[in-house]
Amino acid sequence: MILMKRVKKALLAVLPMAALTLTGCQVPQPAPGTISVVVGLYPYAYLAQAIGQDHVTVTNLTQPGAEPHDLELTAMQVAQVATSSLTIYEAGLQPAVDAAVKQAKPNTSLDVTSVVPLESHGTGADDPSNGSLDPHIWLDPTHMVTIAQAIADILIRIDPANQSTYTQGLATLTATLTTIDTAYTQGLSSCQRTEFLTTHAAFGYLAERYDLTQISISGLSPDAEPSPDRIAEIHQIAQEKGLTTVFFETLTSPDLAKTIASDMGLATDVLDPIEGLTKDSRGEDYAAIMSSNLTALRTANGCS
Repeated sequence: MILMKRVKKALLAVLPMAALTLTGCQVPQPAPGTISVVVGLYPYAYLAQAIGQDHVTVTNLTQPGAEPHDLELTAMQVAQVATSSLTIYEAGLQPAVDAAVKQAKPNTSLDVTSVVPLESHGTGADDPSNGSLDPHIWLDPTHMVTIAQAIADILIRIDPANQSTYTQGLATLTATLTTIDTAYTQGLSSCQRTEFLTTHAAFGYLAERYDLTQISISGLSPDAEPSPDRIAEIHQIAQEKGLTTVFFETLTSPDLAKTIASDMGLATDVLDPIEGLTKDSRGEDYAAIMSSNLTALRTANGCS
């Protein structure tokens, strides 16, 4: 029922585009001499901007500080999708964007799940995320490299005159992402524990890549409330595994993490799923926040 309501809202969000056209409102235009790239959420804006540099104008449909899962588009945003040279989105993550792409038919679109298929990272029957597809593919930097290559290929096809810029942008970006991957591999190779406890099950791809075990209080939905039985299980798991920290994130309330941590005598810290940037983000871009996340994991897990 909840999913049907969200899909209905997403479809309704597309309808005002015709009214926008009829009233003569002007869709914001890209900077002169650039091509328009519209993205569903921040990680893909980071990739597009790094590759396209001064030859692209990137518009993120999710405003800073907003929760991308619950995005509802304005008529102007739907029109931006329709007039974009390239729209980058993740099918299933943001129903409003899915609906806009389907109805508005941008010149070119990239569904990132077509190059990095989603996986399930549930760890057992007691895990609230068990059996559900995890959308947070960007938290594995090697997946970001794959998506970046697809974006670069499309930009070159759209704008072959600036192929050298896109090729160089991709090379520099790939080097940055590879450095992140190496830092995580080395930084998490010798730790007292490999499990980490988080309120939101957003870190399955990161855990899989670096041989960690994510233990989530709630499931993949950042707004889900854990059951009393799940909280009791978390208490037992934390005690058995010798966990030190309950991680929360920047776009949701820390109250649950702080309550559980207080009850168990644990510390709290931020582990950012990098769904968007805010004034509280521990870094100015994807690379910096990934570095902050590594520092937090190393501290919590007693890594040497």
